[in-house]
Amino acid sequence: MAARTDTELVFGGTAARFHGPGEDLLGRTAESDEADDHLRDPAGPRLLLVRGERGIGRTVFAHATAERLRAGGIAVLPVDCVPGDGEHPQLLALRLVMALEEHRSATTKRTPTRKPAAEALSAMKHDDRTAMAEALAAALAGPTPTVVLVDDAHHADAESLALLDEVDFDRVPPGIRLLLTAARHTEPARRSPSPGSGSGSGSGQAMDRLADNRAAHTIALPRLAPEDATAMVAQRLRSAPDADLMRRLHELSRGIPGALDALLSEWTAQDAIRTADGHAFLGTGAPVPLLPDHDRYVAALRALEEPCGTVATALSILWPLGRPAEALVASSTGLSAESVTDGIRTLVDEGILDELPAQPRTPASAPRGWTFRVPLLAHTVRERLGPVKRSHLSATAVEALWASGAAPKDPPPLPTPLPTQLLEEADAQTYLPDRIADAGFLVDRDRAVTELTTAAHSLYPDLERRGMLRWHVGAVRLIEEQDDRDLAILRSGQAAAGCGDYRTARTAAEWLVCGPAEGLDPQAVHEAATLLVASAAAEQDWQALSRMGTAHWWEGLPLSAMATVSGRVQALWQLEKWQEALALMLQTERVWQATPGSRALLELFRRVAEYVLGRPDRFIRALALPEEPDLAPSKAFAFNIATFDVLLGIGDLRGAANLLSTRGMHLELLPQPNRFLWHHLNGQWDEALALARRLLVDGGVLNVVPGHHLLPARTAAILLAQGRPTSADRLISSVRGQVNGPLEHVLDHAEAEILRTLGELGRAEEVLRRGLRAADERGSFYGTDELLASLAEVHAEAGHPDRATACLARLERTAEQMNSGRTRLLYLLTSGKILDPDSSEAHKSEAHKHLSEAVDLARSRSQPFETAVTLLAAVRANAAPATQLHEAYERFGEMGATLWRFHTRTAMREAGLTVPGRRQATAENEHLLATLLAEGLTNRQIAGVLRLSEDAVANRLSRLFARTGMRSRTEVVTAVLRGTQITTPHH
Repeated sequence: MAARTDTELVFGGTAARFHGPGEDLLGRTAESDEADDHLRDPAGPRLLLVRGERGIGRTVFAHATAERLRAGGIAVLPVDCVPGDGEHPQLLALRLVMALEEHRSATTKRTPTRKPAAEALSAMKHDDRTAMAEALAAALAGPTPTVVLVDDAHHADAESLALLDEVDFDRVPPGIRLLLTAARHTEPARRSPSPGSGSGSGSGQAMDRLADNRAAHTIALPRLAPEDATAMVAQRLRSAPDADLMRRLHELSRGIPGALDALLSEWTAQDAIRTADGHAFLGTGAPVPLLPDHDRYVAALRALEEPCGTVATALSILWPLGRPAEALVASSTGLSAESVTDGIRTLVDEGILDELPAQPRTPASAPRGWTFRVPLLAHTVRERLGPVKRSHLSATAVEALWASGAAPKDPPPLPTPLPTQLLEEADAQTYLPDRIADAGFLVDRDRAVTELTTAAHSLYPDLERRGMLRWHVGAVRLIEEQDDRDLAILRSGQAAAGCGDYRTARTAAEWLVCGPAEGLDPQAVHEAATLLVASAAAEQDWQALSRMGTAHWWEGLPLSAMATVSGRVQALWQLEKWQEALALMLQTERVWQATPGSRALLELFRRVAEYVLGRPDRFIRALALPEEPDLAPSKAFAFNIATFDVLLGIGDLRGAANLLSTRGMHLELLPQPNRFLWHHLNGQWDEALALARRLLVDGGVLNVVPGHHLLPARTAAILLAQGRPTSADRLISSVRGQVNGPLEHVLDHAEAEILRTLGELGRAEEVLRRGLRAADERGSFYGTDELLASLAEVHAEAGHPDRATACLARLERTAEQMNSGRTRLLYLLTSGKILDPDSSEAHKSEAHKHLSEAVDLARSRSQPFETAVTLLAAVRANAAPATQLHEAYERFGEMGATLWRFHTRTAMREAGLTVPGRRQATAENEHLLATLLAEGLTNRQIAGVLRLSEDAVANRLSRLFARTGMRSRTEVVTAVLRGTQITTPHH
């Protein structure tokens, strides 16, 4: 199959690339219309000012405006201001005069009676303000429609801006307009502006006065709204951003386009953003990047004179403390209070800090505190601190909060008179433990360990990695007693596993397993051995697990017999070596039955292993039993998850729902793989795919055994039902090839279904046989029902009824042995599908009876896709009324199963039924055809997928090109990959 190049859906995803701004100016529609209206209106303002903070996009906006004006036949003259221009009085006025005269000379053949440029040059040379004013007025009196774009006018000299303000535009012909961009970080009415700042300097004040000119109009560019920021990120990445990615981007950029671009540029350079299936995700645990030295925000801070840099550095750690941070900065840096105050004022004026307004009923002159305008800059400044300075400042914060009685994890409920409490804008759950971890030995060690441990437990499992693992590690560093330290190392390893950092978890577990402290609790050592095996499995290190499954690997380790047995069994279980695991458990039953914790875990292993090997009784009986009373809540939750996963894997949605109810489990709190399987069976495929993309990007394709590969297999089934066989095939291929790993027969079934869809029955048979052989070698019944059902259908389609009947007979025996609703349904459905047309009436009657029973059983199982497939099969075999196709059609539509919906439309026409929504049906057909083209399928392959002739496919393509105006397959593929609508609205 041909590989897609843009929207891949493979294990690990692909690295996102950062693209520059596109043609569309996102989030500025209203402002663009406003600018165009004013600049094209003969009676409009003569001065149009575009203002906004650093990084808001003033230059981009102004240049886009200029391009639209040029396209409309209006000349635009660029005049750029740069830092240092303000030191040269009348420079901007001179440049405006020269630009206008040069343009006038180029557009007219008449010799001018006066030369404003020469007059202006002489005026500047002699510092003749009156002469420069006259030259400027003369230059602006040109009748030809012209717009002069003055970019970054905040760098201009104050005298030129004052001269512009003094021009009497009522007496000047309206041919020439000025479009000026200028930074403005604070409101013009801000009190006590700092000398030399952008908003308070002579240029800043002159710009504010110019904005008040009656001939001027100001457009203030706001920060991007969430939907505009999302569109911008999608444009930059050529992929739809995930909600979590957008949340992180907003938290760090506050919707400022320049900060958004800086973040995206750094994250993509680090391969931290991955794409899957046209969606972009931030990798789990991706660190916040540091802005480079050449970045606009870093450069702006470095351009300021001291003490601004020192104050900003201290505030990067202390700002969450609010108003008291000002005094703490002074005490921790040695600066005077006046110097700190002046530094803060300058940082606010220059757009580095934001001043937080005072609370109601407090003096207006007393702000609550200050925050960094761009949080990413605060992070950069803080992370570049040296360890000594960072520890010192963090200790200052910790001592201030402890003195105020701050709790370890929550915002301190303190009365106003207390000196220090966290600002509302700060992250109250992470700030104090972060500072304690940084302070280290500079604060009280025992209290630090207690508070770090408490805070870490409160944040578990910390899937976003906000700090739990870091706090555990910080506590380990402060603990001196070896037993306590080893126990803290175990907790840090378990925390690492909880948030998906399996390498750190495995390192911690190896440390304890290979040399635990003599006084360490045996149960803790047992947990370390369990953590070691689980982490190796999560990392898919099958070779290491194979070694752990042998007695030799555990020999010589200072472990109890319980830890050794449990570790070996778990390794074999993860490898799906069920028979070996059960044999070992039988030999060591007296050992693992000794303690409640180990007994509960190994009983779970035994139930699942016996179920997989075709002995379901113990597992089924356990479903009706109450939970083990002595289990810790975390272990009880893990055991319930394992059972829940098995039920979803065998398609028992009702059993899974009952487990949720009886065990008090909430779906939204379950791990993502479990929620994926739940949504898949419930027909909520949009939700399932959203979870699958995230999990595939993070490498989280493994479920609780059995059925490691259910997630990619079920995802591939969804993609195939949507008419995307190549994407499904790429996904399956990307998770294959695990040497000595668990069974891949669920992947074999998914791959065979892809091959069947493409009409490659021979290859499908080979893959299905391979899957059955692998399962038989390990004695596994789990998942073989799907393999047998598909193989029976393949044999029937290939004209081998005897082989099909043999498969069906084995499937029937499996259904009786496993007592599974899905296996029973597959048997009933397959028996009706493989019916020989020349069979006797008795055989036909039996097949129809089976299909009728299948319909009833499918409805009782309440799985939309399963029900729709069963209805379609029953109608095609004349075992159900043709009108039931309407129900199947609607169910396929609700799930987005476009390929199955296409085949159902065909069945409806063959049955003489009217297909509802003719226009919608045509649009769906064209979308499906375009999708198959984008999948890289040839006409012959498309014909096989749609069960049409190649001529019919060629005719459909011709009509598609004619209706859309596209002229090639490449254009159609490009439109699909970009998400462009294929059919025009009037069609």
